[in-house]
Amino acid sequence: NPFFKVMGDAMQAAGGKIDFTVNISAGEMDAARQKDQVNDFIAKKVTAIVLSPVDSRSIGTSILEANKAGIPVFTADIGCLDPVAKVVSHIATDNYGGGRLAGEALVKAIGGKGTVAIITHPEVESVILRAKGFKEVIAKYPDIKIVAELPGGGQRDASFKTAQDILEKHPDLNGIFAINDPSALGAVAAIEKAGKIGTIKVVGFDGMPEAKQAIKAGKIYADIVQYPEKIGEMTIQAVGRFMAGETVPAKTLIPAGTYLKSDADKDASLK
Repeated sequence: NPFFKVMGDAMQAAGGKIDFTVNISAGEMDAARQKDQVNDFIAKKVTAIVLSPVDSRSIGTSILEANKAGIPVFTADIGCLDPVAKVVSHIATDNYGGGRLAGEALVKAIGGKGTVAIITHPEVESVILRAKGFKEVIAKYPDIKIVAELPGGGQRDASFKTAQDILEKHPDLNGIFAINDPSALGAVAAIEKAGKIGTIKVVGFDGMPEAKQAIKAGKIYADIVQYPEKIGEMTIQAVGRFMAGETVPAKTLIPAGTYLKSDADKDASLK
């Protein structure tokens, strides 16, 4: 997912400004692999650990190990759902608010009536919040029905297959909310294969260049835009302030935005 590459690059740049070396490891959707990476950081006695959990619940055991070792833990983009594990500060998009924006966008896209599906990834806290916000908005519209909520693993290939399954069971589907851009692009591929581009409206979540390009091409209706550079930078700034003895907020949420074709058409960064 390019979102995390952007966020990681921002962390390294921010670290350089305060004389911190930021070492990046990728969990690659593998909770066991991420646990080993945290254990390695603990063994190396790092100054602090920043996590974007692969699994928001199981990551608690790794955070507890860091707590025991006296290493402060911060979370970026995705939070921890273990109530016992101690996290100094969580910096992320306002995912609940972003989910509401996604709901409002899809309601507008389908004219306030029809059937919609969610391609989700319920292992992570950020997606739980996005889905919650989305469903709360949809619940206000009695003429819209959520007919499916299926996992896509946050990945393009898996979401392509999920979207194919949804379209097979619900051929008259009007819209899809995909919880991140890889999921949205996977859904678009399935919709395109079914010959229904433009008929089924897609709302994604991230704001990556490929998704913005798909919006410009009319393949995605809207994207809920996050700011990974800001998340990365603010996270490392929080680490620096904490290590300097300052009090940092337990949670910092960055508002999301809505990106539409009108935005894409005037976006100079797109070809």
